[in-house]
Amino acid sequence: MTFPLITDPFFYAVAVPAVLLLGISKSGFGAGFGSLAVPMMALAVTVPQAAAILMPVLLLIDLLGMAAFRKDFDMRLVKFLVPCGLLGTVIGTLLFKVLPANTVAGIVGGFTLLFLAQRLLFRPRPDSPPPPRWLGALFTVTSGFTSFIAHAGGPPVSAYVIPLRLSPVTFTASLAFFFFVINLSKWIPYAWLGLLDMRNMSTSLVLLPLAPIGVWIGVRLARRIDPVLFYRILYFGMFLTGIKLLWDGVH
Repeated sequence: MTFPLITDPFFYAVAVPAVLLLGISKSGFGAGFGSLAVPMMALAVTVPQAAAILMPVLLLIDLLGMAAFRKDFDMRLVKFLVPCGLLGTVIGTLLFKVLPANTVAGIVGGFTLLFLAQRLLFRPRPDSPPPPRWLGALFTVTSGFTSFIAHAGGPPVSAYVIPLRLSPVTFTASLAFFFFVINLSKWIPYAWLGLLDMRNMSTSLVLLPLAPIGVWIGVRLARRIDPVLFYRILYFGMFLTGIKLLWDGVH
């Protein structure tokens, strides 16, 4: 039995660094660079195909991240985030074949850049209160939606979680747990939409060994990096993500 694979060398030239960045992001730098994975791979394949290929990779990365940070997540925060995120995936399922992927990319990119501008122009004081829960719910529903469409759920949920000023490890662990549940919930809808075909899954198996490498790098960095530097890198990653997604949205 032969497995149909993507054989285009350019695809692997963009897919290999995309998977490594995804592993680093999911287990070490939260939502920074991981949202670039689908846009990078979309240089060679369509956005839906890139999202489908990354599904098994995401599952392995999530499992490794959960194992690494199983004692570090904030359970109260996760219990708040998960139901909102699942609602977003339901909305994503219903709109997947209606809403163009580049439109979603533009929305996510614009939102990300607006959030960063707000953080730079209106810096919160050390004693400033956390964002209201209704706003967190709205951001997290948006995260579930954009995660379903293009695995780009990091920036919206980070807009709520970053101002909570968690430690880098708690931040990373909580989002790892959240995205484990969200990504697991996508499998049945993705199969229903016809995205999990043999060619996509076979290609994903080729990329799968890269996932532990990215996770290993991310875990080591998250446990050793200074919190101030951590958030600077996170902001920079979100800036790159916002620019790339906004560019995709208007072209």
